[in-house]
Amino acid sequence: MEAPSLSRYVESGVTLLGDTRRPNGVTFAFTERTGGVSKPPYASLNLGSRCGDDPACVAENRARALAALGASAIADRLVEPRQVHGDAVVVIDSAEPDALAAARALAQAGADAIVCTVPGVPVLLCFADCVPIVLTAPGGFAVVHSGWRGTLARIGAKALAVLCEQVGCAPEQVTAYVGPHVSGADYEVSPELLATFEGEFGTMVHAAETESKLDLSAAIRCALEQAGADPARIVDTCPSTVSNTDRFYSYRAEGGLCGRHAAIAYL
Repeated sequence: MEAPSLSRYVESGVTLLGDTRRPNGVTFAFTERTGGVSKPPYASLNLGSRCGDDPACVAENRARALAALGASAIADRLVEPRQVHGDAVVVIDSAEPDALAAARALAQAGADAIVCTVPGVPVLLCFADCVPIVLTAPGGFAVVHSGWRGTLARIGAKALAVLCEQVGCAPEQVTAYVGPHVSGADYEVSPELLATFEGEFGTMVHAAETESKLDLSAAIRCALEQAGADPARIVDTCPSTVSNTDRFYSYRAEGGLCGRHAAIAYL
C-alpha cells in the first residue's frame, strides 16, 4: 500500500489540502481561507454559517468549495451538523429523502461527527483551531470535529468504531487524516487541564516541558491507536492555524471574530 499523504493544490481558485488519490473512493479536502467572497473579518472563503457572516456570502463560498471538489451536482444533499463540542456521532446510511432529512435533523440537534456510508452525500464540518479528522474506510467515511472537550471524550476513536461497525471493516483498515489545527507549540492551557489530559493519554500530550502547552493531535493519535488504528495510516502534516492566519482561520489568534475553514468529504 502506498503511504497516505496530504498535498496542497488549487482547484477553481480554491486552495485545498487533501489526498487526491481518493482513498477508498472518498473525495475529501480541508479548505484554506482564500478563494471566497466574504469581507473582513471573515475574508474570504468562510464556510461557517454561525459566526456572523452574510449568509449569501457563506452560500456562495460553499458553492465554490463544493465545486472545487467536484460536488456541485450533489450540493443539495449537503449535511452540516450543529457542532456542540460533544461526542455524538450521526450515521448517514441512506440517501433517500426521508432518511436524509432524519439524519440532518439529528445532526442539527447537535453532533460533532458524521459517519456516511452512501454515495452522493457531501458532509461539511467547520473549524477555527479545533482539530478536523477525516476517516476513510472501504465503503464509508467519517468527518470529525475534535476540540479539547471532544478529544478528551475520544470522539475520533468513537467515530472510528462506528465507521468500522457500519462498513464491516477492522480499525487497521481505516486511514485517518488530521487537518489544520492549533499546534501544541501554540496552545497554552491551564495546568489543571493539561494534567487531566496527561492522566488520560500520557505525558506525550505535554508539548513543552516548562510550559502548559497541550498537543491535541498527540492525544487524538493515542486514542485512535488504542482503538486499533494503524499508526502508519494516521496522517498529520498540517501547519498550525494560530501561526498561519494567512492560510487558516484562528479563533485564538484573531480574537474570536473570524470565519471558519472546513473539512468536506463525500463517497
